Amino acid sequence: MKLGIVGLPNVGKSTLFNAITNAGAQSANYPFCTIDPNVGVVNVPDERIDKLAEMYNPKKVTYATIEFVDIAGLVKGASKGEGLGNKFLANIREVDAIVHVVRCFENDDIIHVEGSVNPQRDIDTINLELIFSDLEVLERRIDKTAKLLKGDKSLQPEYDFLLRVKQTLEQGKPARSVECTEEEREILGTVALLTNKPVIYAANLSEEDFAGNVENNPHFQTVKKIAESENAEVMPICAQLEAEMADMGEEEKKLFLSELGIESSGLDRLIKASYRLLGLISYLTAGPEEVRAWTIKNGTKAPQAAGKIHSDFERGFIRAEVIAFDDLMKAGSMAAAKDKGLVRSEGKDYVVKDGDIVLFRFNV
Repeated sequence: MKLGIVGLPNVGKSTLFNAITNAGAQSANYPFCTIDPNVGVVNVPDERIDKLAEMYNPKKVTYATIEFVDIAGLVKGASKGEGLGNKFLANIREVDAIVHVVRCFENDDIIHVEGSVNPQRDIDTINLELIFSDLEVLERRIDKTAKLLKGDKSLQPEYDFLLRVKQTLEQGKPARSVECTEEEREILGTVALLTNKPVIYAANLSEEDFAGNVENNPHFQTVKKIAESENAEVMPICAQLEAEMADMGEEEKKLFLSELGIESSGLDRLIKASYRLLGLISYLTAGPEEVRAWTIKNGTKAPQAAGKIHSDFERGFIRAEVIAFDDLMKAGSMAAAKDKGLVRSEGKDYVVKDGDIVLFRFNV
């Protein structure tokens, strides 16, 4: 999974990126200090993997990973090549979802590119640049569909739907806000629109507001309303706090968070929100060689889940031996779980669930 972190210059974007990836991206108090996208790969924290590693003591432990891309700060006119516009738009096309960092804190020492803190204006600035870019892409598709329509009248519903999407974009609203049927959603997925990518708005708050005053921050409330209108997610964060925690060990981090009355770090919450947004789950494999998490789409059937490991597993799929993580933990070992009849044999129509521990039987 690849997440692009975007935002206007100086909203805390690179500070957040550095904190969650420890990648050391340049973060300075002036626009465009991020020119080429910085990339950081992080493990997805998963206590289930930790527990299985204790149980099996394997030679190797492999967590699921997320790739974060810190994309250059965007300014007005990017769709026309202003600032680093074209580069920005090309980088954003390659990500699965967007983490849009919005400044929701006041600080006279940190320059705002527009001179003041205004989340509505900042979000509109970025959304409009993406919309301008999408309109060009969509107009080409509409022209192509109009030509094909002359010989194939069955394309009329598709053509009408594309015009409706265009109308939404022209109203300054992103494509993800369009109400669609399943068929229309599939059509929309073939147009590669930037504003159709799933978005998490990361509302960057001061330490004081984040630790106990989130709902009373008027800037956060503004971001929340925008997210609701667009079918997007919103998540309060404090990039400064994340930066302070970046070099801490796990125990120190837990203590630090509990003193602030916060349950989990921004990275943990960001990953959970990303999985939810993209409809992803993890199944697990476990043995003395390796304990590993595999990321799949929710609703994936056993042979396709097996294909994530190797195409031969899918091609020669016979059956899957499955146990839920909680059942294995209660039983204490795989042998005890088998004695209690907790390990099931599932066929090709079985839909793999989050936290399933699976052994695939196959023959090629």
